Amino acid sequence: MSSPIGLHRVVAPRGVLPQAAERLDASAPIGPDEVRVRVERLNLDAASYRQLADAHDGDGDAIRAAVAGIIAARGKMHNPVTGSGGMLIGTVEAAGPGSPLGLAVGDRVATLVSLTLTPLAVTDGLRRWDGLSEQVPCDGHAILFARSVAAVLPGDLEPELALAVLDVCGAPALVKRHLRGTVLVLGAAGKSGSLALAAARGHHTVGVVRDERERALLEGAGLATEVVVADARDAVTLSGLVQADLTVVCVDVPGCEHAAILATKPGGTVIFFSMATSFPAAALGAEGLAADVTMLIGNGFVPGHAEYAIALLRSDPGVRALFEARLAPRLADWAP
Repeated sequence: MSSPIGLHRVVAPRGVLPQAAERLDASAPIGPDEVRVRVERLNLDAASYRQLADAHDGDGDAIRAAVAGIIAARGKMHNPVTGSGGMLIGTVEAAGPGSPLGLAVGDRVATLVSLTLTPLAVTDGLRRWDGLSEQVPCDGHAILFARSVAAVLPGDLEPELALAVLDVCGAPALVKRHLRGTVLVLGAAGKSGSLALAAARGHHTVGVVRDERERALLEGAGLATEVVVADARDAVTLSGLVQADLTVVCVDVPGCEHAAILATKPGGTVIFFSMATSFPAAALGAEGLAADVTMLIGNGFVPGHAEYAIALLRSDPGVRALFEARLAPRLADWAP
């Protein structure tokens, strides 16, 4: 019997949710409330891709083999080291009569739920991917459950651009919900960081970047009131530079928890929108520092998040410039 949260797709261990499972059943036949998507492209989350690239010394062939191996072994893209996955775009090729998602055969969609819980089968060995970027062209299929979330791709945006934005669309919506005072963004020149800054327009914003190249990009985009080059893991230095009412962590490396906490005013809020975040480091660090801060884990879903992120991309030239700079080689030949 089909489960709206996908319990029937769990192969091992039985009785856990799909995200916690070691392996999912990614077979193509669908239940009455499921949707099957013909996959065109995966977008690996930044923390997962960085870990894979570091583990294989930037060797694209080895990274490709590792990702293909994870998918084959687990029936989903679920990095066993980072615990994270990503999302995908594709075309609906079958929809059960009981699916509540409102998708029709032929719709081009982006999934707004993690690949760590999405049954996925790849049929081409990822042979069109060089292993050197987060976006993975591929052939295969994925299964969406009744409780999954997906968005029809906007027709005026190149699909790779839309995928990059929708991959992190939870960040700006969550920032908007908690906006106040001075806003500090760690990893400010990245995808989620730039959208977080755009959501904070009208507030005093401080963007922390890792090098002068990123400083130039962020200053050129005009998204932050101040841009600081610093190591986001350096708690002492960051706390001396700024005291924020809201701090947003968007870096893709571990070890930034204490810096974010110390750089936040008493009574302030820290949003950890990074799969590299350690909950014990954050919780025990705040306790050990006697820091009176509210800490939130960005779960990637806020009602209306996809529409809001796309609207920011369309309306904010700075955001669009940063995203297009990241994707420039792949956008060069596309026109709506």
